[in-house]
Amino acid sequence: MMFSTKAEYGVRVMVELAKHAGDEPVPLAEIAAKDGLPLAYLEHLVARLRKAGLVDSRRGSRGGYLLARSPVEITMAEIVEALEGSIAPIECISQGPDGTISCSRESDPGHVCPTKLLWTRVRGAVVQTLQETTLADLVLAPALVAGAALGANGTKGGAGSKKLPAMTATGRRTRPLASGA
Repeated sequence: MMFSTKAEYGVRVMVELAKHAGDEPVPLAEIAAKDGLPLAYLEHLVARLRKAGLVDSRRGSRGGYLLARSPVEITMAEIVEALEGSIAPIECISQGPDGTISCSRESDPGHVCPTKLLWTRVRGAVVQTLQETTLADLVLAPALVAGAALGANGTKGGAGSKKLPAMTATGRRTRPLASGA
């Protein structure tokens, strides 16, 4: 499943705003220049994020955008859904207003979609990951990885450093974490 640049750029904008949470509003032009993103496209995305209640705007010479809530309260699911709409791994799977998952190919009463279970599980895993990941997680993750690489004494791989598990090409750990996770 691939998300569009709407989700990619929108999440990047939100991370930049989260880095300045509580500070002055951040001009969108500053974010666009820093990340090399098209300003006009970001304006379109921020309008969607504002409509979803995720960002606020301030006008004037010291204007810009800021988060509407704390980064720990904003999930990736909210951001992605505001930008992409309903999350579905394939076109025929959708979620109804009551939360039920349906397959458009099951319109005939006697037809049962043989792959609906698979795509329902894929969608559930993606949505769960997005719901469990907050904007604060994305802001803190680089610092945690850098801290683990440097170690407690500030030297690379020094005493007190936490080793990250080796990963395979599919993203699976090759050995468990020390905590048994």
